[in-house]
Amino acid sequence: MRDFSYIAANTIPEAVALLDEKGENARILAGGTDLIVQVREARRDVNWIIDIKSIPEVNALDYNADTGLVLGAAVECYKIYADDAICKGYPGLIDATKIIGGTAIQGRAAVGGNLCNASPAADGIPPLIVLNATCVIAGPNGEREVPVEQFCTAPGQTVLKNGEMLVSIKIPAPESNSSSFYLRFIPRNEMDIAVVGAGASVVLDDTKQTIVSARIALAAVAPTPLFAEEASARLAGREISDAAIDEAAEAAKAIARPISDMRGTAEQRTHLVGVLTRRALNGAIQRVREAT
Repeated sequence: MRDFSYIAANTIPEAVALLDEKGENARILAGGTDLIVQVREARRDVNWIIDIKSIPEVNALDYNADTGLVLGAAVECYKIYADDAICKGYPGLIDATKIIGGTAIQGRAAVGGNLCNASPAADGIPPLIVLNATCVIAGPNGEREVPVEQFCTAPGQTVLKNGEMLVSIKIPAPESNSSSFYLRFIPRNEMDIAVVGAGASVVLDDTKQTIVSARIALAAVAPTPLFAEEASARLAGREISDAAIDEAAEAAKAIARPISDMRGTAEQRTHLVGVLTRRALNGAIQRVREAT
């Protein structure tokens, strides 16, 4: 591991000023479960590491049934799934936080860090997309917000500009008769990177027989996690049926742009998009129907 300088920032303005001053060779440290490995393996050229764990805003975990969830960028996974209200309101997010690494990793890793790492296979990003999350970004010119599906621009790259940092993620309050679901395919029943991941959220009518709206997102099948917008729109106003879900799954497959690598072929991944999209939609629907 090459030498680097470590600075602990105590406020957002301090962190932003440091990022702006140090430039491209400065990196934020929150959980560090990705960053430290990348630095150790010389996959990131880092001269300055700026620790933000002491900043109150990035540690916020505030849920209100009327206004929704504010998830600080440095909040560890275990704190999310330890909150019963969050588990009930956002089960798709819980599905993801419980499979990001193992228990030890979940004690350090943050969903915000998972997002900023911008891996196409990130498990934390599809649930944020289907939950219609918004990224709150601070920088030298003030604060701005970006829909989470627009945050990642390429593998390892995001919309963050020089001097900018992710402060928090805002997720709207769950609607009535709504739920979410996330799952992935991995080749082994242990910690691994997704070959394909799929998330879905649905809002049903009061009879729980018709889909009012839906959102579908995919991982590991394109350079960035994908919001399957057309596939999602095809379900709006449709009576729940295998045919409607199959149609959405086929539309999701149509936008997948997978590669072949040591974990799976492009053909296998495309097939898995259909399989996992169906399971995610059916899982979200079942959760609505089982809710009391």
